[in-house]
Amino acid sequence: MADRSSPFDGIEELLEKLNRQLETAARSWEQSIEDQSQRRLDLSMNVGSGSTSLDIADEDEEFVVTVDVPGYETDDLDIRLSGELLTIEGERKRAEGHDDEEDRGVYIRREREVQSFSRKVTLPAAVDADGIDATINNGILTIRLPKREPDSESHRIDID
Repeated sequence: MADRSSPFDGIEELLEKLNRQLETAARSWEQSIEDQSQRRLDLSMNVGSGSTSLDIADEDEEFVVTVDVPGYETDDLDIRLSGELLTIEGERKRAEGHDDEEDRGVYIRREREVQSFSRKVTLPAAVDADGIDATINNGILTIRLPKREPDSESHRIDID
């Protein structure tokens, strides 16, 4: 009867194997989360009733931000830079001279309402605010942000 094994003999080995698998999975999840956060670089934060797509390219001497803004005119857009935070906002209003009372009999279907969007992008490096150029062509806003040269001067910091 001594040859007969106990049902509990393999439990410790099974628990150790399960523990190793859980540790491997946890490391994999942590790496996946780290990779996603590095890829994102805090590049976008949508605010407002609508959203728009954007791309950011690093073209050696400058960052180029390309934003889809179909139907928006130059006066409908507001672009601001505060430090390394670029804010792009747009608000498209209904055509002047048109109101609901007047248009009820004209339109069969009306889906193009007042729209707005706001995008905030943290740039990966400082840019030269004086050299920024923005243009709109065929509903695409292109913002060119020249990189600022790193400050190579050293500054003495006094200790109080």
